[in-house]
Amino acid sequence: MSQHPFPSTPLLNGPESEARRREILDYFHATWARYESLFETLAGDEAYYVKPIPLRHPLIFYFGHTATFFINKLVLAGLVAGRVEPRFESMFAIGVDEMSWDDLDDARYDWPPVEAVRAYRGQVRALVDGLIRRLPLGPAIGWDDPWWVILMGIEHERIHLETSSVLIRQHALHYVRPHPAWAPCRDAGPAPDNVLVAVPAAGFVLGRDRADPKIYGWDNEFGRHAASTAAFECSRQLVSNGEFLAFVEAGGYADDSLWSEEGAAWKAYACAGHPTFWVRGDDGWRLRLMLEEVAMPWNWPVETNCHEAQAYCAWLARRSGRPVRLPSEDEWHALRRFAGVGELPAELPPANLGLAGFASSCPVDRHAHGPLFDVVGNVWQWLATPTYPFDGFAVHPIYDDFTTPTFDDRHNLIKGGSWISCGNEASPLSRYAFRRHFFQHAGFRYVVAEAPAAPPPSHYETDRLVAEYAEFHYGAEYFGVPNFPRALAELAIAALGDRPARRALDIGCATGRASFELARRFDSVTGLDFSARFVGVGTQLKEGGRLRYTLVEEGELVAYREVALADLGLADVAPRVEFYQGDACNLKPVFAGYDLVLAANLVDRLYDPARFLAGLHERIVPGGLLVVATPCTWLEEHTKRADWLGGFKKDGENFTTLDGLQVVLGANFRRLGEAREVPFVIRETKRKFQHTLSEVTVWERR
Repeated sequence: MSQHPFPSTPLLNGPESEARRREILDYFHATWARYESLFETLAGDEAYYVKPIPLRHPLIFYFGHTATFFINKLVLAGLVAGRVEPRFESMFAIGVDEMSWDDLDDARYDWPPVEAVRAYRGQVRALVDGLIRRLPLGPAIGWDDPWWVILMGIEHERIHLETSSVLIRQHALHYVRPHPAWAPCRDAGPAPDNVLVAVPAAGFVLGRDRADPKIYGWDNEFGRHAASTAAFECSRQLVSNGEFLAFVEAGGYADDSLWSEEGAAWKAYACAGHPTFWVRGDDGWRLRLMLEEVAMPWNWPVETNCHEAQAYCAWLARRSGRPVRLPSEDEWHALRRFAGVGELPAELPPANLGLAGFASSCPVDRHAHGPLFDVVGNVWQWLATPTYPFDGFAVHPIYDDFTTPTFDDRHNLIKGGSWISCGNEASPLSRYAFRRHFFQHAGFRYVVAEAPAAPPPSHYETDRLVAEYAEFHYGAEYFGVPNFPRALAELAIAALGDRPARRALDIGCATGRASFELARRFDSVTGLDFSARFVGVGTQLKEGGRLRYTLVEEGELVAYREVALADLGLADVAPRVEFYQGDACNLKPVFAGYDLVLAANLVDRLYDPARFLAGLHERIVPGGLLVVATPCTWLEEHTKRADWLGGFKKDGENFTTLDGLQVVLGANFRRLGEAREVPFVIRETKRKFQHTLSEVTVWERR
C-alpha cells in the first residue's frame, strides 16, 4: 500500500474561511511533497537527462515545469510582482504534450543541474505558501477569484504527478529504484470471466456551473450538454490482461483490417506487437510496473492506448457478431449513474483511486460498484468520444490553452481515473483527453450497442475568413454600428409591406445571418453562396444551433467565441431556412418563384455581374422585390475591368454603380425610393476593423 493517501480536492465554499485556508495549505504541501517523492524514485542524476521516450522531454523538464507553471500563472494574474528565475520560467514553460511521432521538435536544451532545479522549487514553494497564508479569502471561491489560480497550480501539479509517473514507467529499469511510498499491489491471479451487464436508457444533463463550481475544475467541464442514451450492454469489468492475451495470440496486431488508418500508422511506426508495458521473457509474459517488472498479473486491467483498445473491440465484434465498441462519453456517464457512483470525490465508493490503494493497478474484480467493477479507479478508461466543448464553453483567461488545442478530433476522452489520479482528476466530472496513440495508466471496458458513438462536432472554426464573417454576422457590434445582415433583413421586410411573404432567396448569404432574420417573416428562406465553407457555417447553425470559432487578437494570439441561434431569438425560425452552394452567375432553374431576393455585398464580387442581374427577374414573382446592397468596391481580382457595372468614366462623365444597376435592371424592375447607405464593420484583429458603407437599393419586379 502507498504510505499516505492524498487529501481530496477541497470544497470551494463553506462557513469558515480560515478552515478552508488551512485545508488548501495542507493540500498544497501534500501535493508538492508527493510530487517530489516521485522523483526520488530516479536512480541518480543521469536519469533526469535521458529521455524515457523520444517524443517527450527528459524528466528534468517535468521536475521544473510545475513550479514554473505556478510562477507564470501568478504573474499573469497579478498575484506576484516579479519572477523567481526568468531563465527557468522560460525553459520549463512549454513543450509538455506529446503530440505525434511525426511533428517532434528535437531542439537542444542546456538543462540546469538537478540541485539548481530543486533549490528553485524550494523558492517557489515558499512563495506560494506565503500567498496562501495572507491572500484574502471570502466565503466562496469562484472562477474569477485569485484563489482559483492558486488551485489551478495545485491541480496542475497533480496532473503531472500522474503523467510523470507514466514517463518513469517508460524509463529503462536501471534508471529507477524501489521507494516505500510507491509500492505496488502484490495480489495477482488468473483472469476472471467477464460478462455483459444491461444498462437501461437514460437522459441527463452534463456540465458544471461556473457560478457554483463546488470544486476546482478545468474549462472544458463547464457549460451544458443534454445527454440521451439508448439501452446498451457493457462489460462488467475492465478488460483484463488475460482477456487481451487472446487478441494478441489471435494475431490482432498483425491484422490491419482491425485497425483504423491512424492506428495502423502508429502500429507500424512503433513496431507494436503487444501492449507497450508487456515484456516477453524467457519464462513467459511479464508486466512493467512503474519501478519493476513482475510476472504477468492476468487479473489486472490491460493498459493500452486508444488505437489498441479500438482494435480489440473490432476483433471482439468480428468474433462475436455483435456491435462491440468503446463507450461514448454519454454512455460512460449512463453506466456510472446506473452503478450508483456519484459526481464529487466525497461521493465516490472505495476504489483504487487517488493513491488510496497501491502504486499500481490491482485485480479487476476487487472493487465492486453496484453491478459493475471499477467504474472509477484502477486505470483510466478510453472512450470513443473525441473531446469537444459543451454549450457555453469559455476558456479561463489565465490558462486559455488548456483545452482548446485538443478540439481537433484527434484527442479522445478518458474517464474514471487511475490508481494515481488525485484531486480534480479523481472527479467523474473531469474531462481529460489525450492523443489516441498516447499512453497513460489507461485501459478500457467495452459496450455492445446498436447506435454508433456519434460525438458532437469538436472543433473551433479557425479558417480566418470564415471566422471573421461569423463574427460579422453573429458576433459583437463594434463602434455602435448595428449588425449589418440583420439591418438589411429588417429593411427588406419593411419594404415588403403587405406583399406576400412566402419564399425569399438570400443570394451571397455568406454565413447566413440574413437568411435566419428573413425567416422571421417568410415561410421559407433559401440561403445560397458560392463558398462551401460559408454555407457550412449556416448549415451547422441550422442543425446544431451553435457555432464556435477563433478570432485573431494579435499575431498568433486568438480569442474564442461561441454563438447560439437561441441567444439571437432565431432558434424557432431555423427550420424555415435551407442552405445551398451555388454560382450566382449560373443559377439552377429550381431557384425561382421568390417573393424577395436579397443580394448583399455581392455584385462587385462577381465575375459577370450584368449576367447575374439580367436574369434575376426570372427568379422573382411579379410584384416581388429585389434588394441590392453593394459597397461598390470594384477590383480586377474579382471582376474584369470591362465587366464592372460602374465606377468609371463613360462619355466623359462619371458612371456609378447605381447607374449600371439602372441600366441592367430597368427593363424588368422599377426602383422604389432613393438609394440609402447602410454602414457595416468587419473585425480583422483586436485593433483593426473595416468600416464601410454599402449602398442599398430596392427594386420591384414589373
